[in-house]
Amino acid sequence: MIWRWVLGLALVASVGGPGVAPAEAAGSQRSQERWEEAFRMVDAYVIANLQESLGLDEATYEEAIPLVNKLQKTRRKFYGERGRKQREMRRLLRSGSATETQVIELLESYKGLEIEGPERIRKQMSELDALLTHLQQAKYRVFEVEGELRMRDLMRRGRGERSPKTE
Repeated sequence: MIWRWVLGLALVASVGGPGVAPAEAAGSQRSQERWEEAFRMVDAYVIANLQESLGLDEATYEEAIPLVNKLQKTRRKFYGERGRKQREMRRLLRSGSATETQVIELLESYKGLEIEGPERIRKQMSELDALLTHLQQAKYRVFEVEGELRMRDLMRRGRGERSPKTE
């Protein structure tokens, strides 16, 4: 869940692409570096808190780390690709020169991605679940949600907003 929030923000904040001016490209590069740093921070948080949060023994923890990392990367890739396709559709539609063929091709590609991405995520989540007890599986889901809430709070504080708890 943390990944969803960070990726959503990354997609909203992302700019750039083929026709970007040099100054914008430099800004885009800095933005990309900030998001990559945010992803590293999320990964570090997950790794640092996974064992204790799920009550994993050392052997299970060591087996879980690569599965969790793979799952996180797959999710990021899916949401990144999905965001790129959405932006591409938006640009095409806003250009006013979109042809029926272009729209159909892009839409079919997008729909395929919407099917394949979640399937890959479910497969990798099943691999992780196979390692965990039912109790640990439930704890992992709660761990993700709590992590997402913490990330939202940090992002809110970083923008100088008040937390909903203090309002």
